[in-house]
Amino acid sequence: MTGYAKTAMLMAALTALFTGVGALIGGGTGAVLSLVLAAGMNLFGYWNADKAVLSMTGAREVDEGTAPGFVQMVNRLADQAGMPRPKVYILETDQPNAFATGRNPEHAAVAATTGLLRRLTAEELAGVMAHELAHIRNRDTLIMTITATFAGAISMLANFALFFGGDRERPMGVIGSLAMMILAPLAAMLVQMAISRSREYEADRVGAEICGDPMALAGALKKIEAFAKGIDNPAAENNPALAHMFIINPLHAHARDALFSTHPATANRIAALMAMGARGGAAQGRGPRPVSSSVPKVGRDAGRAARGPWS
Repeated sequence: MTGYAKTAMLMAALTALFTGVGALIGGGTGAVLSLVLAAGMNLFGYWNADKAVLSMTGAREVDEGTAPGFVQMVNRLADQAGMPRPKVYILETDQPNAFATGRNPEHAAVAATTGLLRRLTAEELAGVMAHELAHIRNRDTLIMTITATFAGAISMLANFALFFGGDRERPMGVIGSLAMMILAPLAAMLVQMAISRSREYEADRVGAEICGDPMALAGALKKIEAFAKGIDNPAAENNPALAHMFIINPLHAHARDALFSTHPATANRIAALMAMGARGGAAQGRGPRPVSSSVPKVGRDAGRAARGPWS
């Protein structure tokens, strides 16, 4: 089953859960009201989420004047993918990681940490940024916004259950209302996490096609996970809700596909990329490979330089 099919099924499950909770409460008024409120909040988030995320992480925008090698690499990958060039940001964090944000390919941004720029080879970095571009091209941020709308509405309905479903003469009763308050948001959260994990696999596949080197992305994932387990990411630790946006869980994830994990097991992702590389033969992919010489390595203190960590 493809990633898109899995996502469609999971989103359908969210829709069914939302409808079911509304029906259990005993009427459509509360359901409609909560949906309108949730839609309004998420509509605001849809238009402003990228600005909020970048502000929360403390990322700074760079251009060809401040980080020419890095920006040129991203632009080249975007051109190879046939998509608009995103804005490029750098996050001053020693943990190697990266994320993408934006409501659509025309209004998007990619960000990498200074730790990522220091520790990865040019080919590995290209694989990571191609993965983030894949998220943008696949409109994953839009998908997560839609699921957040449903999940938010479900949580509100569950809270309303105490007021609309607490009457002993109603079928739900007080115990049923309390159970709904706990179980409905939990179910919605699990579906959200499942959708996030599904989109990571798809972004790996498309990103490998964009950069033309699945093995480079596989190597990058292995390195990032190893460093992420031992290096804190203050921006993510202070805002755990942002964890699902990073290419590797920045909160020191466990090695397995845990029920409450926002990311698939890295070993599984690497295995899928290695299989993809084997199918592609010596070229290890179908797309053109980036020119590594155009993206020089940087020193440990380069991130503090006035021109930025990539020059």
